[in-house]
Amino acid sequence: MYTPKGKFGWYELMTPDTAASEAFYTKVIGWTTSQVGGGDMPYTTFNVDGYGVAGMLTGPPGAPSFWIGYISVDDVDAHVVKIEEAGGKLWKGPTDVPGMLRFAVCSDPQGAAFIVFTSDPAMQSPANPPQPPTPGTIGWNELYATDLESAWTFYSTLFGWTKLSDMDMGAMGTYRLFDEGDNKPMGAGGIMTKPPAIDRPYWGFYFNVDSTSAAIERTTAAGGSLINGPSQVPGGGWIATAVDPQGVVFSVVSQNK
Repeated sequence: MYTPKGKFGWYELMTPDTAASEAFYTKVIGWTTSQVGGGDMPYTTFNVDGYGVAGMLTGPPGAPSFWIGYISVDDVDAHVVKIEEAGGKLWKGPTDVPGMLRFAVCSDPQGAAFIVFTSDPAMQSPANPPQPPTPGTIGWNELYATDLESAWTFYSTLFGWTKLSDMDMGAMGTYRLFDEGDNKPMGAGGIMTKPPAIDRPYWGFYFNVDSTSAAIERTTAAGGSLINGPSQVPGGGWIATAVDPQGVVFSVVSQNK
């Protein structure tokens, strides 16, 4: 989970049925799983070549199901103060997971949720973790905001992200590509003002797969449903967005249709 500050470093699924979600995502994305801990709060990791890229746990009764992203910072407690001063909201934390990390659950001023975390110094970065576009790794981070510009001010100020470019999407408005410091040609993700059909701001995540069309076939066969796609995007990749059987939205991306 170790990652330099200001970057997405972990992803987590909150679901009412971890067994069903495990069966679904291992079929669709190709992840393997491992169980961490136990007792009252068992935790499942989704793995690529034995390396954890995301996690899953059971949500409280009646809680919504969703994917959420972890953003690395150098001091969780200090960053929570900055988040609240910038108009964000603290929902939980700061909290320690002994030997692993300290984290806090927050939302931006428009209501999109995220987690800030600092890895325990004892957590070592693996020598050769799988890198995008390896299937199963996370390929893109996308924010549907109430207002692009104010969202950008919040995140760029707090996490040091830089603007790469703005893409004109016609009636859908502007799509802003941002970089977390890796200097990737297309950056690490995008931010846009959400269309009226999306009822709330949220972060969405794209999982790399072998083939977008094949992943959608696996999705529908496993009880999920397609929202849109496959669609080709600048750079040649193919994307699609779907919903899993628990009602959680996710996206896939591949260079192969």
